[in-house]
Amino acid sequence: MKHPSLSYQWLLLISLTHSTLLTAKHSLTIPRMSPIPEWETSLHDHPVATDAEEVKTFYFKQVLDHFNYRPESYTTFQQRYLVNFKYWGGANSSAPIFAYFGAESPIDNSPNGIGFLTDNAASFNALLVYIEHRYYGKSVPFGSREEALKNASTIGYFNSAQALADYAAILEHIKKTLHAQNSPVIVIGGSYGGMLASWFRLKYPHLTVGALASAAPILYFDKITPQNGYYSVVTRDYRDASETCYETILKSWSEIHRVASQPNGLVTLSHRFNTCHTVNQSYELIDYLRSTYVYAAQYNQPPRYPVSEICGGIDGASLGSDILSKIYAGVVALWGNNTCKVNGPTNVSETSVGWRWQTCSEMAIPISIGNNTMFEQPIPFNLTRYAEGCKKQYGVSPRPHWVTTYYGGHGSGLHIRQHCCR
Repeated sequence: MKHPSLSYQWLLLISLTHSTLLTAKHSLTIPRMSPIPEWETSLHDHPVATDAEEVKTFYFKQVLDHFNYRPESYTTFQQRYLVNFKYWGGANSSAPIFAYFGAESPIDNSPNGIGFLTDNAASFNALLVYIEHRYYGKSVPFGSREEALKNASTIGYFNSAQALADYAAILEHIKKTLHAQNSPVIVIGGSYGGMLASWFRLKYPHLTVGALASAAPILYFDKITPQNGYYSVVTRDYRDASETCYETILKSWSEIHRVASQPNGLVTLSHRFNTCHTVNQSYELIDYLRSTYVYAAQYNQPPRYPVSEICGGIDGASLGSDILSKIYAGVVALWGNNTCKVNGPTNVSETSVGWRWQTCSEMAIPISIGNNTMFEQPIPFNLTRYAEGCKKQYGVSPRPHWVTTYYGGHGSGLHIRQHCCR
């Protein structure tokens, strides 16, 4: 999103699979978070190639549980990290270490996908380190992903506090191995990774002189931030792009319901939107469109500017002048017209599986849709219903207050410098 009033930096990422908050007729989602778009990397994609001469792969023998002394806590697993030595001035010059914290995805694409580090490494003669988050990529405990995600007992070691302790252990190891005790460490992350960077600075100030946390929603807990803020900013993006586009989207929901209520209305909608299968209810289409709009706003960046692409399609629709034709033209403008839309085969990535657990344990971010948005109607965050779903799936309930208890909120001691511009 590119908007000057993003005071809380709303880089929360919608993916095609979500953690779902159920309401009577709707589903809403706690978005997954990542600085790299879902379409650029997934479990089934080939990793972006990295220059083997520049980026080296290492594995660290990591302890399973940093906070207990039971025998099983001493179980270890191999945790992956990547190091780019190209720009480093060396330990003797006390050149800095930039440590990028992997979040809810494998680390393979980070050296090429996170250009900020390489853009700045030469100026600082910095060593670049990319550390993979436990339970993602190749950093999986218990020998396999199947065993690691088997039940609440094995997946219970999958949380931010353990991840931060992992990062601390690896950074200590790197500094010792490279004799770089005098090299200052800057930790870096985006979205959930940015949250980790912020919290690392709080919990391990002796290991880092600072944290660069891009778009880290550390205040989206415990009603610190308005729960409807996220969808309000999405709406503002579309309204800024085009008032007529915003108005068309706003009117489209009632039109979808009107068509759906007619004889063979769901078949008509399925044909109008080229769905992969006939929709069983109008909310399948509504959920798809909502996710598409949010996804585009989340990655509204050059050179494409997806929000402008959608609005350009809606405002300049060549497929018909009625509301639904315009809406479909917006979808085609974003995704193209060479495949079916809605309810197609889903690519269940390890990111979506892992993030579903994380949002059912500690990352219970209370996102809702309020009044005065471009979306169909208000959808409040229902913690009771959400907890019931998590309990049914994992046998455990979320701890919605734990993040602010453990890391703090406004009074956390972090000196947050916010910046956003067009």
